Amino acid sequence: MLLTVLSWLCAALLVSVSGGKLPEAEVQIEVLHRPFLCHRKSKYGDILLVHHNGYFENGTMFHCSRAEGDKQAVWFTLGIREVIKGWDKGLQDMCSGEKRKLVVPPALAYGKEGRGKIPPESTLTFVIEVLEIRNGPRSHESFQEMDLNDDWRLSKDEVKVYLRKEFERHGYAPNDTLHENMMEDIFAKEDENKDGFISSREFTYKHDEL
Repeated sequence: MLLTVLSWLCAALLVSVSGGKLPEAEVQIEVLHRPFLCHRKSKYGDILLVHHNGYFENGTMFHCSRAEGDKQAVWFTLGIREVIKGWDKGLQDMCSGEKRKLVVPPALAYGKEGRGKIPPESTLTFVIEVLEIRNGPRSHESFQEMDLNDDWRLSKDEVKVYLRKEFERHGYAPNDTLHENMMEDIFAKEDENKDGFISSREFTYKHDEL
């Protein structure tokens, strides 16, 4: 929290010195398809299932989830930097079945360093289709449902039980390996004092920062 306050103060000082606002990188969003019926829209903390294509500025495709690897759609949690910042910004308020084109500047993609086949300072274009939206374990309203023994902290077993129930509720077979990986990711990011539990304070603090 202290770092957040200091960052804000530094930014405010720079604005006052320069006499103007600091420019912020933005994602260009184009809706390619939106279903007629939309029962819910994506928000930070939701788990999304997506297929995507990635392109360089010259139009060359560098990735296609339907053609590469296991050719499966990708699950990730929106808003916790599991993906590039451009996705976290550009995939909010989407419907299941919606398709968007995102043009992501380097500052919201892989920046000055690049990554793998992505050169430094690359502006990237993604065509992304959201196939499914689920409540994520980080959504604020889920805490009490996850806290099975009402002790105001979440154990690893409680998080895994919640994930298993969510999969079953949506008609998917439990996937212990995926549940374990997701649980470990959650604890690595949210168990601030590394005591093996996520307290209500840790959980709420992280959620509010999303």
